[in-house]
Amino acid sequence: MESEYYLDDKWFWIACVALVCLWALVMYLLCKWAGSCSSKSAGDVGAGGDHVHICTCRKECGDPTSASNHKWGTISRSELLEEILINNNNFGKNGTNARVLFKMDPRRDRLGQRPLHHDAGDNVCPNMVRGIDYLRDPRLNKGMAFTLEERQRLGIHGLLPPRFKSQEEQVRLCKENVARYSEDLNKHIYLVGLQDRNERLFYRLISENVQEMLPLVYTPTVGLACQKFGLIFRRPRGLFISIHDKGHVYEVLKNWPENDVRAVVVTDGERILGLGDLGAYGMGIPVGKLSLYTALAGIPPNYCLPILLDVGTNTQSLLDDPYYIGLNHKRITGPEYDEFIDEFMQAVVRKYGQNTLIQFEDFANQNAHRLLDKYRNKYCTFNDDIQGTASVVLAGVLASLKISKMKLIEHKFLFLGAGEAACGIADLIYQQMLKEGATSEQAASRIFLCNKNGLLSKNNPTETYTEEKILFLKDMPHMTNFAEMVEAIKPTAIFGAAAAKNAFTPAILNRMAELNERPIIFALSNPTSKAECTAEEAYDHTDGRAIFASGSPFPIYDKNGRHFEPGQGNNAELANLVSESDLKVGRLYPPLDDIKAVSMKIATKIVEDAYKNGYASTYPEPEDKLQFMLRGLYDYQNRQSIPSVWEWSKEVVASRTK
Repeated sequence: MESEYYLDDKWFWIACVALVCLWALVMYLLCKWAGSCSSKSAGDVGAGGDHVHICTCRKECGDPTSASNHKWGTISRSELLEEILINNNNFGKNGTNARVLFKMDPRRDRLGQRPLHHDAGDNVCPNMVRGIDYLRDPRLNKGMAFTLEERQRLGIHGLLPPRFKSQEEQVRLCKENVARYSEDLNKHIYLVGLQDRNERLFYRLISENVQEMLPLVYTPTVGLACQKFGLIFRRPRGLFISIHDKGHVYEVLKNWPENDVRAVVVTDGERILGLGDLGAYGMGIPVGKLSLYTALAGIPPNYCLPILLDVGTNTQSLLDDPYYIGLNHKRITGPEYDEFIDEFMQAVVRKYGQNTLIQFEDFANQNAHRLLDKYRNKYCTFNDDIQGTASVVLAGVLASLKISKMKLIEHKFLFLGAGEAACGIADLIYQQMLKEGATSEQAASRIFLCNKNGLLSKNNPTETYTEEKILFLKDMPHMTNFAEMVEAIKPTAIFGAAAAKNAFTPAILNRMAELNERPIIFALSNPTSKAECTAEEAYDHTDGRAIFASGSPFPIYDKNGRHFEPGQGNNAELANLVSESDLKVGRLYPPLDDIKAVSMKIATKIVEDAYKNGYASTYPEPEDKLQFMLRGLYDYQNRQSIPSVWEWSKEVVASRTK
């Protein structure tokens, strides 16, 4: 009897298991059929699986929002990402249509990496930190600004002197400390140390004292800091990615402690300012640039990532330098270099999303233009030396028209230098002339470039020109002397972008004053030691009639009772923000002290244009765009370091304690 009951129980359980399996199989098939129909009819990507249903006529499809107009097929997720990232089909060009087609959350970017918009929040959770770590973490440290209650509750009482200071007092003390140093490099080192100790105090100091601190944090002092980088390097403030990490760039990016990066500034160190190939020492440029993003534009520092791509250096003195911190071999070029850059770009998008800005900074001429052309329509990227400098210089030129009383097409522009900055400026001036009604031939005929070999001319058989320079070749005798070019061309404006110190000689400046009532002199090379002339020289040798701007700051200058304030040109809206009082003192740009307000006005114009032309991805459209942006800016003021405390009603508390 026992065996019979045993057999009956066994077959009973086998039958139960079989029924459950059958039920699971039926439900799986039903769900798969329903999901397939839903995807094919509505264009839904779906949440799982290796393949997605997608419109196969997407390249020529007229209405991607209407499912009935589509021919549906299957594509692997890797192929979909490849199309979005690399091939840049309609998904890359029209994010709105892609989101509708795939039913994507409008708050997320095209790869679903992160919300496209949210208020800037804390990037450090205070309850995860205790005791002395509050003093070690520059994001949390307030120094002697911690209150007595904060010191006691956080476990740092006694670790600080028994004195309490406001942040305002700390700012004044920091200014006095900076003033104590006589050398600008020592001032720079002090400020970097402050940034490593107390981040908010550092950014408040810079933002409230732009005129004094900007030259110390960035140009011209950052050039010297880069040259001495091996001696002054204290702690990492960015990522060093070596070409020997090729194949593992994504793994290196994962080591960065912030997961929500919005802006990357990257250099390979080959053309740092006007100083040449500094290799890994070039890290000072991305670090300094992003410090300004926070101090002057209010971008939270945890959104910023400085990167140095180390492929070696061709500067022998660095290879022989025992303190050099980079790879100790010559630069790797060619296909291996290109593959490395490709992997880097793809890794950034994979880690942080397609909407992450990738700013190229100080790449050499032979790479800057071709990398920009290669990536500009596939990634959110720009080259600061080609596009950023050009936009600001054009703004200065447009502002100068109010002084010279001439139209843009009436000017002749002669460039000393034909590198990425000069070509970028020339091209943007050319584009502006076209916008104002000039023909291509007319616009190109007003722009002249020369390099170390002389005037860019069709009659120079010894030189081969790249595509961006061919437009500006002139059918003129080949000349190698800049003064000779000034005499032959009779320009109304000369631009220095060759890092050729004192190239604008007194004789050239005098001749410009003879040729023009208000000669335009832009000495754009930086640092200051590489400038083509100083502001004082420009004003002295033109009887104070020069319209002057520079790439590095120069002090205010008085001559014969006249007051001059040189502008530092480092967009059309920027030109519109120059006041009559600015123009009267020869200033082509708004004062640096107004840079935050100017930046917000420019940003507002850009946002308005984005919504007007359908480029925006944040909806619903904010009514007050300025206030919308202000809510996301970095707060330079100290924050309370302990949680807030509040009372509950007595009735609620009593009911919970019974």
